[in-house]
Amino acid sequence: QVQLVESGGGLVQAGGSLRLSCAAAGRTFSSYDMGWFRQAPGKEREFVAAVDWSGGSTYYADSVKGRFTISRDNAKNTVYLQMNKLKPEDTAVYYCAAQIGVGVRSIASAYDYWGQGTQVTVSS
Repeated sequence: QVQLVESGGGLVQAGGSLRLSCAAAGRTFSSYDMGWFRQAPGKEREFVAAVDWSGGSTYYADSVKGRFTISRDNAKNTVYLQMNKLKPEDTAVYYCAAQIGVGVRSIASAYDYWGQGTQVTVSS
C-alpha cells in the first residue's frame, strides 16, 4: 500500500508560479515511478508529468513542457511539481500518482495509487 498526500495548491494570477508537493508513505518510495495528472471540471483526467524511480528521467505533456518541472527527493519521500508561467487553462485539481509496476507513464490507468488532489486556480 502507498498513501499519497498532495499540498501546495491555491489561487494565483496568470504568469505566476506554484510548487506542488506530494508526500508518500508505505512502500519504499525509491522503488516506483511517480506522475502528476490534472482534471478540470467536465473534462477527462489528463497527464501532466512523470518521473522515474531514480529521478533521472522525466516526461511531460506538450501543454506544460518548458513551464513545469517534475522532481523527486527520495530521502524525503516526496515528489514535486514546479509550475511557472501559469495560464488560466492550467486551472484544475492536480493529483499525484504512484506506478508500482511497468506501464505507459502518460496513462492514468497505469498508476496504482492516487492522492486526494489539490486545487490549482489561475486567474486571468
